[in-house]
Amino acid sequence: MFAEIKGLNEECGVFAVWGHKDAAQITYYGLHSLQHRGQEGAGIVVSDGDTLNVHKGLGLVNEVFDQQTLNSLQGSAAIGHVRYATAGGGGFANVQPLMFRSQVGGLAIAHNGNIVNANNLKLQLENQGSIFQSTSDTEVLAHLIKRSGYWSLEDQFRHALAMLKGAYAFAVMNEHQLIAAMDPNGLRPLAIGRIGEAYVVASETCAFDIIGATYERDVKPGEMVIIDDNGLRTEQYDKSTNPAICSMEYVYFARPDSNVETINVHTARKQLGKQLAIESPIEADVVTGVPDSSISAAIGYAEQTGIPYELGLIKNRYVGRTFIQPSQELREQGVKMKLSAVRGVVEGKRVVMIDDSIVRGTTSRRIVNMLKEAGALEVHVRISSPPIKHPCFYGIDTSTTSELIASQHSLEEMREMMGADSLEFLSTEGLKKGIGRDPELENCGQCLACFTGEYPTEIYADTVHPHAKV
Repeated sequence: MFAEIKGLNEECGVFAVWGHKDAAQITYYGLHSLQHRGQEGAGIVVSDGDTLNVHKGLGLVNEVFDQQTLNSLQGSAAIGHVRYATAGGGGFANVQPLMFRSQVGGLAIAHNGNIVNANNLKLQLENQGSIFQSTSDTEVLAHLIKRSGYWSLEDQFRHALAMLKGAYAFAVMNEHQLIAAMDPNGLRPLAIGRIGEAYVVASETCAFDIIGATYERDVKPGEMVIIDDNGLRTEQYDKSTNPAICSMEYVYFARPDSNVETINVHTARKQLGKQLAIESPIEADVVTGVPDSSISAAIGYAEQTGIPYELGLIKNRYVGRTFIQPSQELREQGVKMKLSAVRGVVEGKRVVMIDDSIVRGTTSRRIVNMLKEAGALEVHVRISSPPIKHPCFYGIDTSTTSELIASQHSLEEMREMMGADSLEFLSTEGLKKGIGRDPELENCGQCLACFTGEYPTEIYADTVHPHAKV
């Protein structure tokens, strides 16, 4: 992924396993495959049937864990998490899984998404005596569980979920049980797999491939999946469902080798590129994509138009994260550390540059300039999603309209600002057609809020940033 440059980040990835003797190691590899969903922190909680043990820290998965640490996490069940800070901000206290201990045992929670009524619930809970140890919206769930008055984790969890609004794909675990749950809109992906006799749950199916697991099915909107030593069973805790998975999972977030609700991400992106070519053709010599998430769409655009696809932009795989802060004069050069134009491909050519989305526009401007510096005669920018004009409150770090270039400027103004010879976006109808979800569902079962401003859930006043427009 190209999150460091694009400025669009997803909150996290969740992984869980039950019934495997090497649960910690399996979870490590699962989290490694989900690293693109969060690079701020990582954690694993393991159950040996009697106690829960946790290790987590700031950094990438391979920075937080080594073999000695994994060997110390003994048990046959585990949940893990990789985080990108959005709701609640960063810091060690917010690294998940969140771990809680009480006289009746432990509880670990991993969460992907954002609870939009978290602040309201926090205020109520604090008035009732709760003290929060983190600024994460996820901690609200733990307090609701413990205050439910029920004995079993299933009943506690069901009661707590009924009070939450927003986007959530949860994995919660105590010493004897693992439960996964999805919000009634299914805004975030969550899939179930098997590895031998063990069950696994992950934000993306690419995690199954790396550990040799087979895909079983996706967790459905409004569903709880209960896993213990007796096997797996499910319960529809909320029947008022309205499927609305985040469209950006297909456009940008998920890995190309993942299937999101049975649709392969690479195939969907390729179809988006083809649809974009149908809607916005242009005479050109080469098509290139911004690595990595735009490559599939670029291939689709090239196939549809017959214009050759070329590697006109190359991503530097070895930059990693830098702790060196460049001077203001060199800050504009930062993109060149991670991306380079191939002069031999673009020089003297009319180039179609395919990108999956535009958030703030600064990266697109730099890349257009980079291509022209490498000798491109023309640079025509084509975006394989509609303009992002509205903030997201479901776990993506676009909480204000002031930072979204498409909400502040016209198409022509954006074209001029980035120095492109032309600029076109995919239509909303083209997005739905390209992804190929069920046309019988409302919006084909997708959340389109960042494009249309129509949110699938209620948005609470204390969730909205002062500069956001809803």
